[in-house]
Amino acid sequence: MKLYPLKFKAIYKERIWGGQKLCSYFNKDFPSNINIGESWELADLPNDKSIIANGELAGQTIAEAIAKYPKEIMGDANFSGQFPLLLKLLDAEEKLSVQVHPDEQSCKRMGKGEPKTECWYIIAAGEDSVIYKGLKKGVTKEQFAKSIADGTAADLLNRVPVKAGQCHFIPAGTVHTIGKNNMIAEIQTPSDTTYRVFDFNRIDVAGNTRQLHIEEALESINFDIDSSQLPVTTSGRLVDSKDFKIDKAEQPKDSQISILPSQMKVYVFTDGSGKIFETQKDKTDFSAGDCVLIPADYEGTMQFIGDTKYLIITI
Repeated sequence: MKLYPLKFKAIYKERIWGGQKLCSYFNKDFPSNINIGESWELADLPNDKSIIANGELAGQTIAEAIAKYPKEIMGDANFSGQFPLLLKLLDAEEKLSVQVHPDEQSCKRMGKGEPKTECWYIIAAGEDSVIYKGLKKGVTKEQFAKSIADGTAADLLNRVPVKAGQCHFIPAGTVHTIGKNNMIAEIQTPSDTTYRVFDFNRIDVAGNTRQLHIEEALESINFDIDSSQLPVTTSGRLVDSKDFKIDKAEQPKDSQISILPSQMKVYVFTDGSGKIFETQKDKTDFSAGDCVLIPADYEGTMQFIGDTKYLIITI
């Protein structure tokens, strides 16, 4: 079978901090009476596997497609295991909990969890929008534990103003959270291990507080990370890590570029529209908010109908 650009059905996640902006920004389709915080665009986790939405493979999961066509999709006939990325769109209508994802060493020490490194590409932000990444210089484990107990944990985090077009790298072990009024593309390793350490004393619609994981969080935080050195990038190669690489691209209206066989890559479109095709009969349309996987052996043309900005993710 000749492989083609793959699109996926979004997996929506209701969150206490979510909203409805994914509908207005990206024409996502979910009920108006629920607050969606996360749209999982490409996932291969045990309980959440993206389903292909287009072409002959429609209805199959990304895992099933790779099992049948490992060389064509991943560029490696011996590829096995889960797809190595988890891609999301986030609508932070309100601030998220203060949390941390463990690194490999923390997972080994605790005997549980999966490591996760991630980055946030800011698609849109309010005038006063911020994120919190890393602890202020010199904060110790003991100090942070005390701040959790007395409800002041957020005061010890680095508060960073953000604006559209920035990319913030968040390595595993970095305590962090997202402030309100942020629309974000989140690219990460395939793990859903999150340890909440503080949730601003919020309650859900049923009057319950969300579960915290204070012991695990304190064990997972890397207190030696100098958060002032965490990169903020805006153009070209945004992220160059051992887990994934991200490049930012822009193309003007009515232009086109060639796609040549090379390596598997994923495009996340943040603005614009267009189509990808080998011939005009087999086109794959895209628009802002779409996530498209380009198989390693695919060759074709990408034509831009509108001015387009997009992220190129490779491993």
